[in-house]
Amino acid sequence: MELNNFVEKMADCFNQTEASEITPSTRFRELEEWGSMMALIVIAMIDSDFNKTVDADDLKAANTIEELLTIVQNKPTN
Repeated sequence: MELNNFVEKMADCFNQTEASEITPSTRFRELEEWGSMMALIVIAMIDSDFNKTVDADDLKAANTIEELLTIVQNKPTN
């Protein structure tokens, strides 16, 4: 799983944030549009695009998009 691809997929989840603002170091939970619905969208994207299952605790454990990718990479494939 490539970092740039993951960042691009994350950027696609955020409708109100410019894609250029989404980088590996973006603290995604600090974005204005982050909330419970956005968390569900990200969880669904990871499941459908990467065939991995993450939960709310995984999202809370990651501060940046790059940290979230590391968590996803360490998950077993569904």
